[in-house]
Amino acid sequence: MMVTTVRPVTASDFLAWSALWKDYLAFYFTEKPQEMYEISWARVMDPAEKMHAFLAEVDGKPVGLANFLFHRSFWEVEDKCYLNDLYVRPELRGTGAGRALIEAVYQAADAQNCPQIWWFTAETNMTARRLYDRIAKKSEFVEYVR
Repeated sequence: MMVTTVRPVTASDFLAWSALWKDYLAFYFTEKPQEMYEISWARVMDPAEKMHAFLAEVDGKPVGLANFLFHRSFWEVEDKCYLNDLYVRPELRGTGAGRALIEAVYQAADAQNCPQIWWFTAETNMTARRLYDRIAKKSEFVEYVR
């Protein structure tokens, strides 16, 4: 039986985190310059920032990540939590690693008295949507971007 553990990243996790984030970006047919990896990592490592990252591990090897941040809202007193990126290596999808990452984000949000966690995914990402449909409520909103 495969056991997934989830933990916050530490300073020594940059290479593992960046490799997983690169794979996540490739899944969405995009890439970022090395500078963006370094800037994002510095933000995650800065205790004054509200940006965080978790790694999922199986047998001590990183297999997934969750990047999330807390932000204020005009609609609530409490912060909201935005799950910016969620990724699990393809060969481990369906093993519970994605669920474990989301549940860890839920726990982090609860610890910050943050009742709402939100995210979005590609409409065609059916593997992820099957999980999301089981552990969250689909919003009625449509995203627009500039």
